[in-house]
Amino acid sequence: MHPKPLLAPLLITLLLFLSACAVQTKDDSLTQVPAPVTIKPAIPQDNTNEAVVEAEVEPQLPVKPAYADIWERLEDNYKLPSCAVDKTSQKWALWYADHPDYMARVLNRAEPWMFYIAEEIEKRNLPGEFAYLPIVESAFDPFAYSHMNAAGAWQFISSTGKNYGLQQNWWYDGRRDMYAATQAALDYLRDLGDRFDDDWLLALASYNSGEGRVGRQVKKQKAANKPADFWHLKLPKETRGYVPKMLGLRCLFENPEQYGFSLPNIPNTPRVVVIDTGTQTDLVLAAQLADMPITELYALNPGYSRWATAPNGPNRIVLPRENAENMTVRLADLEPDALMRWDYVSVESGDTLGKLANRHNVPVEVIRATNNLSSDVIHINQRLQLPREGTDRIDPLYAAAAVELQKMQNRLVAPTRINHRIRSGESLSTIARKYHVRVSDLQRWNGISDPGKIRAGKNLKIFKSGAGGSSYNSSKSGKIEYTVRRGDSLWKIAKKHKVKVDDLKRWNNLSSKSIIRPGQQLTVVL
Repeated sequence: MHPKPLLAPLLITLLLFLSACAVQTKDDSLTQVPAPVTIKPAIPQDNTNEAVVEAEVEPQLPVKPAYADIWERLEDNYKLPSCAVDKTSQKWALWYADHPDYMARVLNRAEPWMFYIAEEIEKRNLPGEFAYLPIVESAFDPFAYSHMNAAGAWQFISSTGKNYGLQQNWWYDGRRDMYAATQAALDYLRDLGDRFDDDWLLALASYNSGEGRVGRQVKKQKAANKPADFWHLKLPKETRGYVPKMLGLRCLFENPEQYGFSLPNIPNTPRVVVIDTGTQTDLVLAAQLADMPITELYALNPGYSRWATAPNGPNRIVLPRENAENMTVRLADLEPDALMRWDYVSVESGDTLGKLANRHNVPVEVIRATNNLSSDVIHINQRLQLPREGTDRIDPLYAAAAVELQKMQNRLVAPTRINHRIRSGESLSTIARKYHVRVSDLQRWNGISDPGKIRAGKNLKIFKSGAGGSSYNSSKSGKIEYTVRRGDSLWKIAKKHKVKVDDLKRWNNLSSKSIIRPGQQLTVVL
């Protein structure tokens, strides 16, 4: 019997150092405490046996102030100019104050992360106002996806995200991971501050429109002996409006009473804990170990695009502090291989990696990586390991949570664009089957009015949900599981799939009085 690995030492990494949770007061001045006195024996003098004791007093260091709440802490680190210098900034302060319901939703999403962001800002000596940047970028929505393909609360494009260590693959997108993306964004802002000599308005402008563009404008202004600050640069309209939004938020949060705005109470204490399981982990199982709904766990772990953490990491699970202890205790009693389930298939005659990938709805590169294959060559009777969502587990609570997770991911995770070059002999229907999408979607994405008129060599745009395709999930038996959408009826669904309403009822044990609801799964036999 193998001894269980020591999971406990790997488990908990506090996002936030608990030492910051000192007794809180409203006095934000630096307090002093007596420094420790180190007593050490000196070299004996005059050949006596008496040791001269010399007291060495270490210099007194200031202690971090204790703050009443997170807003007071951030304000103590403000470095941006007041919004009073710009009328547009004042207008934005008023706009945010005049939309309390919107701000309540935004700050509710922000609440678990504010202490962590404040800690990371102080480590880098950045302006406290930078904690508000995700409000401007995404309304603190980790699933925000822009027309420029920027993703996450901090809105990273793919290349910049990769430059700052944010992995992006079939399993995981670090741009949506609040823990990782916060560090990457603040590292990027620190680099921008270094480039522009801590001119934070230029750093913000660069974050929005690119450091190259801003740098060129600064150089041009200086060459003409003109002011080279943000207000005098020729920048895109979006960027010229972007910086005033940040200044408006600074004024609103600094003087909320002046704008008739009420800040929510967010204590200056850590709200979440990170647990590193050290191995690939089923998210639904993690939720069960932590005694929390999968919806709540996924809200704190939005970087994962599938039902599990990534095989090669990260394997972090972010949890509310009150749930972390439950999971830690239970993990200590589990073998690592209990945290993930796999399917095993034997290669049959005629199988290729491509066919297996289509059959099991798993990309070829995932099968290749999972089985450490150096090429696409496989052999009859070779045993391959495939990831499985595991909704067939005996536990009905697990199955229900797994379905809920898949629904959330299909709804929230941004689609991946695939470019398919049409080959000779291919039709839209064969291409649609290959990618598990509808012919009508292929037509809509590519502006094709006549599905019979496609030419070999042309490229088709195909969009696949980051969590496993569209609302269609192929199975091996010629059936699909269709997710009911708002406005659907049995008649519409039957017409869409060219089947009879009576058959649709029979396949799903529905009567003429049955009501279908958005999110419900219906079986359709093709």
